Amino acid sequence: MGETMRAVAIHPTNGPAPATALHITTIPKPVPPTPTTALVKIKAFGLNRMDLLQRMGMYPVPPQAPSTLGVEFSGTIEEFGDGDRQGFELGDEVFGLAYGGAYAEFIVVSTRMLMRKPQELTWEEAAGVPETWITATQALHLIGQLQPGQSILWHAGASSVSIAGIQLSRSAQASQIFVTCGSQSKIDFCTSRLGATAGFNYRTENWAQEILAATDGKGVDFVVDFVGGPYFAGNLEAVAADGRIVHLGALGGTKVPEGTDLGAFVRKRVRFEGSSLRARDEIYQGRLRDMVVEKVVPGLVKGEMKVFAEKVFPWEEVVEAHLLMERNETMGKIICRVG
Repeated sequence: MGETMRAVAIHPTNGPAPATALHITTIPKPVPPTPTTALVKIKAFGLNRMDLLQRMGMYPVPPQAPSTLGVEFSGTIEEFGDGDRQGFELGDEVFGLAYGGAYAEFIVVSTRMLMRKPQELTWEEAAGVPETWITATQALHLIGQLQPGQSILWHAGASSVSIAGIQLSRSAQASQIFVTCGSQSKIDFCTSRLGATAGFNYRTENWAQEILAATDGKGVDFVVDFVGGPYFAGNLEAVAADGRIVHLGALGGTKVPEGTDLGAFVRKRVRFEGSSLRARDEIYQGRLRDMVVEKVVPGLVKGEMKVFAEKVFPWEEVVEAHLLMERNETMGKIICRVG
């Protein structure tokens, strides 16, 4: 029998698995790395909304992903394959993005998707960077190509991706940064802690009308949306002429309300683009990794940007971590510390 390690697994259930189905068990340790991969001993991993969906059997997992949850982590390199080390050495402190497998003591990952951990970041902070900041960078720079002086709306303003996105928007010299949130406390967090221009409560306000009022009827140049169908018409109303809507998720569902008018697409010359990250190949993800090394890591080191962690759990409390995420009350990353 080969070496083993501890990892988080999911008890079989009839129907979607609840958070209480998560448990730590023993599984085979990843096999010796293949070329261009490294074996990393994990110090911490970050939770993401996709983890909840995957746990419940509601997420299309890439074929190359292991069954173990988790895509972002920090740790130390223990072993290499025979290929390109990307300049890394044994013992290097790194953080990175994987197709899966981060809820464990060890992970095999492409060296192309590793980044050096600065001493200025804790293991927990570093583990909260890869998926979150790469997704925000993808939306803002690779897809949206935001230019200085343009305005932007981030839905789910207190989500980890939008927290990163607001900070990236400030760094990119956006003229106005708007958010939508479900509570005044989250709006206050986005404006006072992150520097958003203004926020609107989607439960009590017509956020599309409020944005038009705040922009003298022009609307925003960019919208980044994770909600989907229920926000489709509002996004078309709030976006400016020649604006872009970047669609990254459908937490509110994929069906648009009956009677939705698509006329603004032509009238405003709107560009609507959907995208994903986990299903992308290593070349695409590697390009984004390079952008994060260039645009994000220096800002984190200098303190100009920050990883906001709502709570750090020992990984033995992964059930409680998932339950906290399910409550949608957080303002920052949920991290699990391994060991």
